[in-house]
Amino acid sequence: MSQAITRRTLTSAALALTAVVVPLAATASGQPAAASPASHAAARHETRARVSTAYDLPGDRVYPEGIAADPRTGDIYVGSYATGAVYKATPGHRAAQVFLPSGTDGRTTANGLKVDRAGRLWVIDSTAGVAVYDLHDRRLIARFDVTGSAKSFVNDLAIAPDGSAYLTDSYRGVLYRVTPRQLARAAAHGGRAGLTTAYDVAGALPDTPPGGLALNGIVADPSGRYLLTVDMTAGTLYRVDLASGSVRRVALHGGDALHGDGLEMRGNTLWVVHNVSNTISRWKVVDDGASARMGRRITDQTLQIPTTIVHSGGRTLVVRSQFDKGGPMGPGTPQPFTVAEVDGI
Repeated sequence: MSQAITRRTLTSAALALTAVVVPLAATASGQPAAASPASHAAARHETRARVSTAYDLPGDRVYPEGIAADPRTGDIYVGSYATGAVYKATPGHRAAQVFLPSGTDGRTTANGLKVDRAGRLWVIDSTAGVAVYDLHDRRLIARFDVTGSAKSFVNDLAIAPDGSAYLTDSYRGVLYRVTPRQLARAAAHGGRAGLTTAYDVAGALPDTPPGGLALNGIVADPSGRYLLTVDMTAGTLYRVDLASGSVRRVALHGGDALHGDGLEMRGNTLWVVHNVSNTISRWKVVDDGASARMGRRITDQTLQIPTTIVHSGGRTLVVRSQFDKGGPMGPGTPQPFTVAEVDGI
């Protein structure tokens, strides 16, 4: 999720969609973000890719952020940061349809999305927590809410092989966990529970500028041993051991994860979406998650501030947020909102 100030009430929602924190402010005027030394090294891996439109999203204020694929059907789900609506796109049909309207269960913003193997859709509301839906009948199964008074921004999530969901909090620097047992218990007892912290990553993170956000995208190692999560402000990646809880910085070779937003992992291949630079990088993760080497990178303005990525049906699908066109990153008029297909990364 790109760096935008959260809102806690409906009356302040408009402010959340227009305020930006450092370092994105430097890009709101249209000037490119400053390159880090690692970014210069990454230029060696720059390649060309073909970017086309996979799906059209209805509406003129969508500003999409999260994307998820149903592993059983290939259906694609996309969330609107500006309205909280969720859209469904079916393979073979370019036009997406509204699946959950804006305001469903009180939600007016949506970012991280995931579909688990049981056919449940997880939808993050950055200001509140996460809601879990049955895809068959769109029924709300349960909601898990952030607790405590500390500033919070629930951002993205990953589903581990055991079915547990892990969520990043960009302000608190923690990872929340919802296990299958917790989900079943919440569903059986009123459909509501609090989010519990599984791992505190804050101590491993560098200092963040006042008001800045840190943790963003997250993935689970396919073997179920560890999580990887990105600090979008520092451009660093962290390995969280699921058994011991130990946190270590991943050694990145050939580039960095600056402005890292959505992550995707298949086998030992990791993709990082760098939002404000319109970049996607591909990495090989080695040493049991201790290090990663960049193998390829693309930068293309037609990605239109990409936020998240998913692979489905042999395609690489990327959300074009257009946050800088009248959204949370600056004024302007957006083009029709779409999901891109990227070939070559």
